[in-house]
Amino acid sequence: MSESDLGFFVLLASRGSFAEAARDIGVTASAVSRRLARLEERLGVRLMNRTTRRVSLTGEGRAYFSKATRLLGEIEELENSLRSGQEMPSGLLRINATFGFSREHIAPAVSAFCRTYPDVEVQLIVSDAPLNLIEQGLDLNIRFGNPPPSNLMQRLLQRNRRFMCASPDYIERHGAPRRLDDLRDHNCIVLRQEHDIYGIWRFDERDGETPSARIKGGLSTNDGEMAREWVLAGHGIMLRSEWDIARHVREGRLRVVLPDYFQTANIAAIYPERHQLTAKVRVFVDLLARRIREADSIAPFQISEGGIGG
Repeated sequence: MSESDLGFFVLLASRGSFAEAARDIGVTASAVSRRLARLEERLGVRLMNRTTRRVSLTGEGRAYFSKATRLLGEIEELENSLRSGQEMPSGLLRINATFGFSREHIAPAVSAFCRTYPDVEVQLIVSDAPLNLIEQGLDLNIRFGNPPPSNLMQRLLQRNRRFMCASPDYIERHGAPRRLDDLRDHNCIVLRQEHDIYGIWRFDERDGETPSARIKGGLSTNDGEMAREWVLAGHGIMLRSEWDIARHVREGRLRVVLPDYFQTANIAAIYPERHQLTAKVRVFVDLLARRIREADSIAPFQISEGGIGG
């Protein structure tokens, strides 16, 4: 049953006359009569008794009128709630992001958001690869690197690159690679995320070519924090996001090797088409973007001719 039919019947029952209902709708009285007949035929019951001048509800019609009135009220309440949701964050907000970034940045942002907007319920779903927004019923995904499908919107939160890095201890013991080919002689820590080919690192285009390196090593994981700790402990070379290693580079606990080779992996908020961007999504993304800009730990480090510096 459509909202239109419910509204039509409630109006007719309230007016009690084909002629009066016809004037409100802007049609003829006979058109109102035919529409009521089609509605009764579809339902298989008689909803109204007809007289020359008036109509009155049957028992089934009174039950239908009562439920139709209630349903129309609920639809109006829902629409009002959705309209207010465009102005003030409320309702359920489902976010998907990676493990490490969620722990360090998303979870604290959610905490601050919920203190300000207690009418929002937040579900944070963490995964090593981005989930499908539509299939999983998600409002927002925070992802790195690859652009989203064309039917989704994207907002850049922070420019980010992935660099190869190692601890000073590892470099002292094994030396620093001077060319990509040198990586074959090093222990490389593999992060098994998304759908990458794990044994090959591919880098941004240089001089019209897309450089890559075949790597190997004895340690791999799908958790970026674990892999970073192995690098800090001197177990090998890792390809890791700037946001996660910047603090360690500035403190001298990690060194970037072969800095001319990197992957662009910008941090972006991904969400459904813009017309679906409600207040809860818009305000949370604004808050998250502001916190990321203000976070010293995520500030990109500078690369100079002398190497990596703060």
